[in-house]
This record gives sequence, C-alpha cells and structure tokens, in this order.
Amino acid sequence: MTRTLPAPPAAPAGPETSTRPRTLAVLAVVLLGQFMAVLDASIVNVAIPSIRISLGATGSALQLIVSGYVIAYAVLLVTGARLGDRFGQRTMFLAGLAWFTIASLACGLAWNGLALIVFRFLQGIGAAAMVPQVMTMIQRTFTGPARARALSAYAAVISGGVVAGQIVGGLIVTGDIAGTGWRGVFLVNVPIGLALLATAPAVLPAGLRAHRRLDLTGLAVLTAAVLLLVLPLVLGHEQHWPLWTRLALGGSVVAFAAFVLVERRVHRRGGEPLFADAVLRAPGLVPTAANLLVVMCTFGGWMFVISLYLQEALRYSALHAGLVGAPMGTVFAIASMTWSRVPARLHPAMIVSGLLLGGATMVVLGRRLGDGHGMGVPELLVYAAMGLGFAVSFSPLTTRALSKVPPVLASDASGILVTCVQLGIVIGVASFGSLFLSLTGTAAHAVGVTAIAIGLTVLAAVALAVRAVR
Repeated sequence: MTRTLPAPPAAPAGPETSTRPRTLAVLAVVLLGQFMAVLDASIVNVAIPSIRISLGATGSALQLIVSGYVIAYAVLLVTGARLGDRFGQRTMFLAGLAWFTIASLACGLAWNGLALIVFRFLQGIGAAAMVPQVMTMIQRTFTGPARARALSAYAAVISGGVVAGQIVGGLIVTGDIAGTGWRGVFLVNVPIGLALLATAPAVLPAGLRAHRRLDLTGLAVLTAAVLLLVLPLVLGHEQHWPLWTRLALGGSVVAFAAFVLVERRVHRRGGEPLFADAVLRAPGLVPTAANLLVVMCTFGGWMFVISLYLQEALRYSALHAGLVGAPMGTVFAIASMTWSRVPARLHPAMIVSGLLLGGATMVVLGRRLGDGHGMGVPELLVYAAMGLGFAVSFSPLTTRALSKVPPVLASDASGILVTCVQLGIVIGVASFGSLFLSLTGTAAHAVGVTAIAIGLTVLAAVALAVRAVR
C-alpha cells in the first residue's frame, strides 16, 4: 500500500480559528508565492516579441523560453510535494522561493536565447519546490468554511495569474523601467522574492514531517515522456518535420505507457509512486485532472498565440497587447471570487455551461479575427464572455476536487492537479503555437484557424467535465 502522512492534529472548531491574523498572514504569504510562480508561466508571453528582437530568437526558441519553465515546473511538482512532507513545508517553500528568486535574476541577465531557456528551466525547478507546499499549508491551517474560502482563493490565484501575467507583462515591457525592457518581467520577482524570504520564516508554520520515499524512476520516465512529446512539437515546424520528430512523438506514447507500468510496479512493491493510488481514488480527482489539462492546454496555447498576433501582425505595443486581456481578466477575477454564491446544487451545471461558453466564444473570436477584424469592442465583449466561461468552470472544478481530498493526502493531490495544469500549458504552447507558426497565408488566417481549433478542443473537454461533476 502507498504510505501516507499521519493525520495532522485537529484544529479547534469554529470559524474564529481560521480568521486569526496569523492564519490570514499564512494565506497571504503562500498565495503571493503561488501567484509569482503562476505569473511567470504567462508574463513572458507578452514579452516574447521584444525577446525575439533583442536576442534574435527563433519561433522555436520562443516556445522553449515559454514552455521550458513550465516543463520543469510540471514534472517536478509531485517530487517537490514529497520533499515538503519529508523536510517540512516551510523549509521547502523557503528553499524553492530562494532558488526561484536567484533564477529570476539570472533570466533578467540572460545574454542569448539559449541562456534564457536554461535559466527558465532552473526557474521552474524553484517553482516546483515552492508551489506544492502552498495547498498543503492551506489544508492544514484552515478548517470548515474558512478552508473552502481559502481553497477558492487558491484556485483563483492559479487561474487568475495566467491572465494577470499578460497585463503586468505589458506594463513592465512598455514602461521600460531603468531601461530593462523585457528583462523587467523577470527582475520584478527579485524584490518580491526577497521580501517574502524576509517575512515567511516568522509567519509560516513548521508543518509535520514524515519519511517519504522518492519515485526517481517514475520521475525519469515522466520527464522523458514529456520531452519526447514537447520537443518535436516545438522544433518540428521549423525543421519541416524530419524523421526524428515523428519517431520522438511515437516514442512519447511508448514512454507514457511505460510511466503507467512503472507507477503500478512501484505501487505493487509497497513504494510511493508519483501518482499515488490513494489520491487517484479520491472522488472526481482523475477526471478533474484530465479536464484541467485539456482546458489549460487551450488557455496556454491561446495566450502564446494572441500575444504574437497582436504585437507582430497588428503592431500593438506590449502594453496595448496586455490591456486587450483586461476585460477578460476582470470578468475572470470577479467570477472566480463570487461563483461560490451560486447554490451548490447548480455547480455541476455551471461548470459544464462555463466550458460550453468558453469554447463557443473562442470559435466566434476565431471567426472574427480570421475575417480581418482587430480587437475592437465586439471582440473584447466576446473575450470577456470567454473569461466568464473559464472562471465558472476552472475555479469551482478545482475547489470541488480539492475539498474532497483528506488533509493527509493534500500534498500529493496538490502535486497531481497542478502538474496537469502545467502540462496542459506546455502542450498548448507546443501544439497550438506550432499550428499558428506553421500556417501559411495571412496572420489573420493563421490566428483564426488556431482559435477555432482551440475552441473546438474546449468543447471536447465538456465530456470530461460531465464525468468530473457526477
């Protein structure tokens, strides 16, 4: 059997337990760290045209600059969760935060595209050590209704950070603070990281410790499978899909199948697989994870594509391109924080309806852009409706799954769900980014076809959502 942590001591009953200044300070610190990590998965999108000019990066290099961070983040998340259980959540949060801050400084000082790709991978390692501790500390700090509210805020930060990154990135690049240009999107993490490093030791609880075994074989196979899938998708369109890309894609299928077999073998031998059997049996967790992967695949792909299109085809400034996302981001944020007011019996229908709305609006927007329209008022209204659809599906779906996970399984559940979110972004940038970059004809035609393909993929995710909300 998979080993789990011993149950944490029960918190005193009553909402006042979770509203004391100290517990609110814990929430503020961990969510700010979470926000930094999620923000960095998207903030670079709006800077990629400037990076292309400054460093002479190719389209494939730009995709790796975006996805390199997320690859390391995704494949190491569960291992980061295990290390948190082994050495303490506070210790790993601080270690990951320090690594992330140093890597952010290195990204801001990168001298060419290859250096930036490497530093982005290193930045993702820091995020993987820090992020899994967040949900675990929330689960163990809050109880009852306060825990549900904290988890809702957690889900909103995960999803909202992707949208906020576009706007914040646009402000930083266009503002060109102290002549840093695109480098500022990385350097902004340094003062925030230092402030958190100074504050967190006095605020965060030490947490429980348990001897957790690491699944290094599973980690190696999963990493190989992801790279075999992503690298040919990213590099293939510029190299005209040589034989190695097709072999690698076929090899990724074999590698993912091998990963399943390795995990089963680890479980049978009494070890601790990356995807623990006890966690996978939690109600609705597997279909929720699959749904989040598909949804974030479309969302991550769209954020990469629209940034390139707005700045390189429509000649928008970085700030203008970032502000285009403001209506969607505003609606998304408001809906993410207020959806819980909808009666619980309506939540399953709300989740499914939200995905239908998100997919439909993406198709409509694709048709508009493909016909040569810019991002005018009609398009921005459609964009805002898209934000509403994603918000009323993503946040409640995540909260619904996490609220059913016992605290003793919190770290593994956090790792699995966020791994799927980040793998979705990686696959989306690689697949839909390559589709956009490889289409011939006008940029309007390319973005239109890509948007329609993304929208249809969102609609396909509805079937997974129906299973997840049963």
